[in-house]
Amino acid sequence: MTGTLINIATVLAGSTAGTLLGTRLPDRMRETVMHGIGLMTIFIGLSMALKTGHPLILLGSIVLGGIVGELLGIDDGLKALGDWFEGRLAGTFGGKSAQAGNFSKGFVTASLIFCVGPMTILGSIQDGLTGDYSLLAIKAMLDGFTSLALSATFGIGVAFAAVTILVYQGALTLGAAWARALLTDPMVTEMSAAGGLIIVGIGLVILELKPIRVANLLPALLFAPVLVALVGRWL
Repeated sequence: MTGTLINIATVLAGSTAGTLLGTRLPDRMRETVMHGIGLMTIFIGLSMALKTGHPLILLGSIVLGGIVGELLGIDDGLKALGDWFEGRLAGTFGGKSAQAGNFSKGFVTASLIFCVGPMTILGSIQDGLTGDYSLLAIKAMLDGFTSLALSATFGIGVAFAAVTILVYQGALTLGAAWARALLTDPMVTEMSAAGGLIIVGIGLVILELKPIRVANLLPALLFAPVLVALVGRWL
């Protein structure tokens, strides 16, 4: 869990600094920074997705994951959790200020950015199995800078993505020994590719090009290894 705790610390530090600086940064500067993050997010997502060895498995994972995600209402659930946090903290931060109004968006966007991707999966497994948290430490630095930029626009809601990191990344670390016994390299590759497409969706949301319910695609990360096990050998 050492890597996860470092990750949480950098997100809290970055989001605190970003929230304090947010009102002091010109709107045009914050908008340009967010556009840069959005473009970089799409680039990272595409680079991950293009590593797939089986495009049909990737497609199937995204489609099945989207169906299950819609049935479960994952995106609505995350937003409801963000609204609950916002309601509890509205008095603390002076009611519905400009940044408080963005609480849910910041929480959901940051949670997805910080928790989707090969570094999260592989880093958590590495930390849980061997205690080597070097990969998660690199991720922590990236998340720290990203949280600073995000919180300058969305406010303190970004900091509460640390809760999502603790639950999701911590669970992966604790279950790493069991999971690694079942996952093969092709399974991890397709999980990463599915995560890449989801990250592309996050980039589109950040750029406000399309209001995609990205969180509802998260079950694709579970379908990817299952489809590899079922049909990968015939593709």
